[in-house]
Amino acid sequence: MADKIVLIDGHSILSRAFYGIPELTNAAGLHTNAVYGFLNIMFKILEEEKPNYLAVAFDLKAPTFRHKKYEAYKATRKPMPAELHEQVPVIQKLLQAMGILIMTKEGYEADDILGTMAKRAQKEGLEVSLVSGDRDLLQIADTHIKIRIPKTKPGKTEVEDYYPEDVVKKYQVTPDEFIDLKALMGDSSDNIPGVPKVGEKTATELIVNYHSLEEIYEHLDEITKKSIRESLSDNRELAFLCRFLARIDINAEIPYRIKDAEIGNFYTDEAYEICKKLELKSFYGRFSQGLQGTREQEKKKTFEYCVSDKKEEISKLLKSVMKAPVLGVSILESEDEKEAVGQLSLFDTKPKCRMQAVALSYEDKNICLRIVDEQIKEMVLSFLRTCIMSGKQILSIANCKEYYFKLLEEEDFDSDSELITKSFFDPLIAAYLLNPNKNDYTWQDISSEYLNEVMPSRQEIFKKEHPASFLLKNPETVYEYLCKKSYVLNQTYSVLRNELQNRNMMNLFEKIEMPLSLCLAEMEKEGIYCKPEELKEYGNALSDRIHELEKTIYEKAGVEFNINSPKQLGEILFEQMKIPGGKKTKTGYSTAADVLEALAPKYPIVSDILEYRGLTKLKSTYADGLVSQIADDGRIHTTFQQTVTATGRLSSTEPNLQNIPIRMELGRKIRKVFVPKEGCIFMDSDYSQIELRILAHMSNDLQLIEAYKSAEDIHAVTASKVFHVPINEVTPLLRRNAKAVNFGIVYGISSFGLSQDLSISKKEAEDYIKGYFESYPGIKTFLDACVENAKNNGYSETLYHRRRPILELKSSQFMVRKFGERIAMNAPIQGTAADIMKLAMIGVRDELRRKKCKSKILLQVHDELLLEVYKDEKETVRKILSDKMEQAASLQVPLDVDLHEGESWYDAK
Repeated sequence: MADKIVLIDGHSILSRAFYGIPELTNAAGLHTNAVYGFLNIMFKILEEEKPNYLAVAFDLKAPTFRHKKYEAYKATRKPMPAELHEQVPVIQKLLQAMGILIMTKEGYEADDILGTMAKRAQKEGLEVSLVSGDRDLLQIADTHIKIRIPKTKPGKTEVEDYYPEDVVKKYQVTPDEFIDLKALMGDSSDNIPGVPKVGEKTATELIVNYHSLEEIYEHLDEITKKSIRESLSDNRELAFLCRFLARIDINAEIPYRIKDAEIGNFYTDEAYEICKKLELKSFYGRFSQGLQGTREQEKKKTFEYCVSDKKEEISKLLKSVMKAPVLGVSILESEDEKEAVGQLSLFDTKPKCRMQAVALSYEDKNICLRIVDEQIKEMVLSFLRTCIMSGKQILSIANCKEYYFKLLEEEDFDSDSELITKSFFDPLIAAYLLNPNKNDYTWQDISSEYLNEVMPSRQEIFKKEHPASFLLKNPETVYEYLCKKSYVLNQTYSVLRNELQNRNMMNLFEKIEMPLSLCLAEMEKEGIYCKPEELKEYGNALSDRIHELEKTIYEKAGVEFNINSPKQLGEILFEQMKIPGGKKTKTGYSTAADVLEALAPKYPIVSDILEYRGLTKLKSTYADGLVSQIADDGRIHTTFQQTVTATGRLSSTEPNLQNIPIRMELGRKIRKVFVPKEGCIFMDSDYSQIELRILAHMSNDLQLIEAYKSAEDIHAVTASKVFHVPINEVTPLLRRNAKAVNFGIVYGISSFGLSQDLSISKKEAEDYIKGYFESYPGIKTFLDACVENAKNNGYSETLYHRRRPILELKSSQFMVRKFGERIAMNAPIQGTAADIMKLAMIGVRDELRRKKCKSKILLQVHDELLLEVYKDEKETVRKILSDKMEQAASLQVPLDVDLHEGESWYDAK
């Protein structure tokens, strides 16, 4: 097999990481998100490619440009943001400490160095992977040169790969033709102007037909569109200059040889010290290897574990485990139910387990128990249940929510949720509470961050296969993986617990998040019944209205066009119809929701377009999408995500039942397809103005507190105070404006934002906000304190000590800092509301069990709970709901709950 070299476009990948990952800083205030993202991408590529050579190319700060006109174009580039600029020398220093070749050359850009090295390596018989976020490098793609373009989003990196055939498939042109394509259409990110009036579509058609600039100009008379033909004719010199600018030099005079890029030991002492200084905790494990020796020495270390499938031996092992206070547990289940020892129907009352193996870690021992028959399975399940019910052991399990119904009997669920979950510890939930800004938590991340030990990822070992199917090929690999997972779950228990205690978050973990995970498991198992025939009828009604809107929009526009195309829509609204307020972007006019919503009150066609968008999304996502989500039991079983939002709110996926549009009547009607089972009704309970009530309590504003205690119409009271009119003279418009101010203040709304919401001048909005703070002075003091505390501490905090780090407050960009201030004002309120709702859910769930009720909670949608209630339990459940929700927190103002019931979710709301 040929040797392989990985070449990385330094500035490009650093920039991609900077914009793709939320802001991070260390204790000294140095920004680190770009460095963090760069390392993530680099290690991902290295793990996939396993190269022999590695080099990273950077542009010099002041390159000498190859053409005097070229310099003029490049000079128009926007300056690099200060937060990114400061990270360039940091990553270069770290790469040097890792022994990685850094390539720069005066007079050449990184593209030229990379192109030259790639072609040179191919000639020497190497396979080349060239990593860049810049499409320019697609022109370098060759038989043995693969261009890899990472797409970085928060918490996740995906990579697109391009050989020559992939370039043709995606862009319809060869790598060499791609140069001429870019010359014609230009590239604003690289300050290549392109030929005026020639966009990507036209440029592609021209290159596909003529293959080169020379051929285009040879056949200029054949181009039928006059404006394009004239623009090409008038800008001939510019077109060829643009090609010069777009072409990468593959024969640059650079001093670097392939052997200079040979990979050695990355994990040096110096690299580890830099990593610690940057506080990149998730990489500590990798770099700390340097303190213990080279990678070759590390490979000699073995991870010790034992595997057993003998009943007598397993029985002895389990007895030895009984005295362990903490037990890391990792369970492997079959992907295919038919392959499993026990069949599983997820929605059975007591699902049987598809166990294939169970790994247990305690003290310094790691054991893997192979489940080869029903007897062993029952033996292991019985042992784990005994551990749970004894209350003397802690089972550390990732994603506990998935295992409650597999490890417990039905009667076990009659206890209070806190009592049931006290024997469980979910490290992923703990890690989420300690760092809620991440949106993905794995046991490997926890190992790196809290144990300084690097564990292989699932993808690295199994690629796209399920571990259970991998058992047939390499069982030892699977058993070792399971044991390493249980080892990490065991070892991180005390570390995470101590971190939670140090931050005063143990109550949040033990009394809210862990009991809640049990509630969510029960809700997911229960599901909600959905009528497929009514769903179909609803879809037909949507289609009819969508077609009506299409006709209306075409009539008002005077032409038919693709309403779903932002480019065409922008041209129709802002060029053809001359609607003012268009915002030009690189790709055309912006038709984002906020732009259209500002125009909708004055322009009926815009209002129609917004309705059209909402209904088409409803149809695709819900009317069509929900059908495939109906399980064999006729119910939809959504998944509640507990570790996703930074505020502590829950989210719902597969399908998302929390995001059903309710602004439009037709949108609300989808709730009619959700109905209770026979003999039941739906009962819906909704907190009334919970965030405003929390604001009153936390701000200690006496005026607002008194208004709530007196059960007054809070929006009318605010209107009276802010607009200086007697309360009995408050008009519906004044009340509506006051309502916008009330809720806007909770979200740290600016005068500009309020002026947009109410269609008033910025000066009027400023007066409204000023009048509001004069009426409720305690709120201004409280919000200012929230911002100040967040700046000093680096995080906001709820009444229940849930923290949200706010890195935006340290940004050098004014708009980013202002955004951070709005988060600092809102996060304590929204987070506290989320905590109270979780406490309410736990209280309702536990009381239903205590009263031996068969009624169940089905859904939670932010401030709303939906229950399926047996008709003979209606009064009991009504009292439980009102009592437990109203008493979930002790505030200075009452928590009011609106209760409704009905034969469908629509009727109950």
